[in-house]
Amino acid sequence: MPNERPSERRQSARTAVVWGGLQPVLDRPAGQDVLDIGGGTGGFAVRVAELGHRVRVVDPSPDALAALDRRARDHGVENRVRGQQGDLSTLLDVVEPASADVVLCHGVLEVVDDPAAALATITEVLRPGGVLSLLVAQRHAAVVARAMAGHFEQARALLDTTEAVGRSGRRFTRDELESLLASAGLSVDSVHAVRVFSDLVPGSLLDLEPGGTAALLELEQAVAERPEYAPLAAQLHVLARR
Repeated sequence: MPNERPSERRQSARTAVVWGGLQPVLDRPAGQDVLDIGGGTGGFAVRVAELGHRVRVVDPSPDALAALDRRARDHGVENRVRGQQGDLSTLLDVVEPASADVVLCHGVLEVVDDPAAALATITEVLRPGGVLSLLVAQRHAAVVARAMAGHFEQARALLDTTEAVGRSGRRFTRDELESLLASAGLSVDSVHAVRVFSDLVPGSLLDLEPGGTAALLELEQAVAERPEYAPLAAQLHVLARR
């Protein structure tokens, strides 16, 4: 951790909170069918497979899927990880309805053409009682971040829109997410605030403060389930059940 770059510290904070939220779902008996949409090189998929679950990764990038295969072999779980080229818009062409116990959809809903239709598709591939792990960028924090950087017009453009702004795509509020999930027939089990502080703390401060990175991660985990901090989070992690 001491040698991590600021971007790696942010990644550590994201992973720690999301994995902590997922842990109760994945601690069930091994052998669940997990679908990772946009799972890329398998950072989550391989870790899930190491718990004994079967994981299918659907991703549009052949290069990412090749890296996924290498990572799975390196960790000895190649028999439980399968990559398939595709995306959310064509998911039902490559994945059977009611075939997944858990669906991971991390950082994907921001860039789809129709979030409501995408969530309806995910509901269709989940088995009854199945769980969706959804990670999305959160709008309030994006507005603050752009204003603090002096990009006031960008901040104003983000303030009230539900449409994509720039290359980074859409941002969502908690209320918008819960409404979209309910319309798709999914009920929210929990919401976690992700990266509340890690994007705001200068990397140089963590370099100078012994144990600073570990303390930051502990703080992120401590506020993750406190709803008053959700508007400050760069991302929201939602667990929802069919």
